[in-house]
Amino acid sequence: MAQEMNEYREQRLVSMNNLADMGFNPYGAKYDHDDLKKVREEFEEGKTARIAGRLMMIRRMGKMNFCTMNDGTGKFQLIFKRDELSETMFAAFKLLNLGDIIGAEGTLFTTQKGEKSLVVKEWTMLAKALEQPPEKFHGLADQEERYRRRYVDLMTNDESRERFFTRSEILKETRKYLWSKGFHEVETPILQSQAGGAAAKPFETHFNALDQKMVLRIAPELYLKRLLVGGMNKVFELGKDFRNEGIDRSHNPEFTVLEVYEAYGDRTSMEAIIEGLIPHLCDTVIGKREIEYGEAKEIINFNPPYRRVAYKDLVKELMGEDWFDLPFEVQFEKAKAMGKERQTNLELDDVTTTLMLTHEVYDKLIEKNLRQPTFVTRLPHEFVPLAKACEDDPSLVDVFEFVVGGRELCPGYTEQNNPLEQRKALENQAGEDTEKIDEDFISALECGMPPTGGLGIGIDRLVMLLTGVDGIRDVVLFPQMKKA
Repeated sequence: MAQEMNEYREQRLVSMNNLADMGFNPYGAKYDHDDLKKVREEFEEGKTARIAGRLMMIRRMGKMNFCTMNDGTGKFQLIFKRDELSETMFAAFKLLNLGDIIGAEGTLFTTQKGEKSLVVKEWTMLAKALEQPPEKFHGLADQEERYRRRYVDLMTNDESRERFFTRSEILKETRKYLWSKGFHEVETPILQSQAGGAAAKPFETHFNALDQKMVLRIAPELYLKRLLVGGMNKVFELGKDFRNEGIDRSHNPEFTVLEVYEAYGDRTSMEAIIEGLIPHLCDTVIGKREIEYGEAKEIINFNPPYRRVAYKDLVKELMGEDWFDLPFEVQFEKAKAMGKERQTNLELDDVTTTLMLTHEVYDKLIEKNLRQPTFVTRLPHEFVPLAKACEDDPSLVDVFEFVVGGRELCPGYTEQNNPLEQRKALENQAGEDTEKIDEDFISALECGMPPTGGLGIGIDRLVMLLTGVDGIRDVVLFPQMKKA
């Protein structure tokens, strides 16, 4: 195969040199043109048009030849006739290859079969492709190769390219929605002296100018809350976080997140944002609120209001109303039996408390079955040290996990603004690693932070849901992969 590819390359090099000998620059200059989508939409028989793009198909038929061009906005047919071109331009056409990028000017024409086309009067070389594209431009068959060589995937796969255009529109409309609600977009440090805002393993680096260890942020939360202390009452940040952890179908170590904070708000304020933002994205970008998700084409309905249900109530629905009153040993055996019944492997070897056991049941048996949009509320306080306790039960925190398609998309909190309680929670989380406590953040809280609602949305997972795919590498242009 490598030898065959080398032969193709050698043939293309010969074509490139021959084109140069005929006066064609193989790598041309700026070319003013209209995109193909516009040309097709404004098509007028006999009108002159200038277009540019990549040749996806070539049919040589003697005195009349046909090409299909794609410029990323659409496809269009080109007709090269001997009697419409100069002798040099018609002869040089024979040296064009699939994948070449050209500019063409001519007259718009509809064929007898009704195909809108451009009868080429002049054409110019813009970029010679030296590599043979995938056969017939059907795209890369090897899925790993699609991720490693995304440029070829985008070149040959309209569906993949459109998905990333959709991602761009989702980001644009997310910003527009939040701006319309009075939020300000801000930027906080990606290089930080210590990781905070989540429990995750950071990537470490060294800051030479300061001669100190730094980390890539695992979350922007603590810096955004500092802004609330400073009087910036409605802020959001769209940016990258980094966690030096595993890779799977829903996790990438480098990922995009939206965090939103609203002073004088709470968990319910954040629920309102979710129930406003997601329908807005469905309406403005996708064009519908019922999305086909995954290979099974499961219908996810994003029409609000979304279900709200307490964490403990979900556990009781599955494990019985008496679950939290049972001795641990009975709970353990009941969980094992339920896992076996559901043909799901529960990881129970290191489980020693009801809290741990309950969350394993929730994680493996409950969350994955929450298919329609659901706010899971009132979680155990041990899981969320940055949130406020529920007023009626201090063992729970006033938060939600927004779950769709069996995955958490977004947590939302009534944020902890009591610096004394916040220190206790961070100390409990840090254990003996007290250096992990961000003292400057505690100092900021001691200056006074208003009651606040906050949320964080994984943008990659949101794009997965709205575009109907269930693998994160399909919505990340250049996903992290082991070096080939």
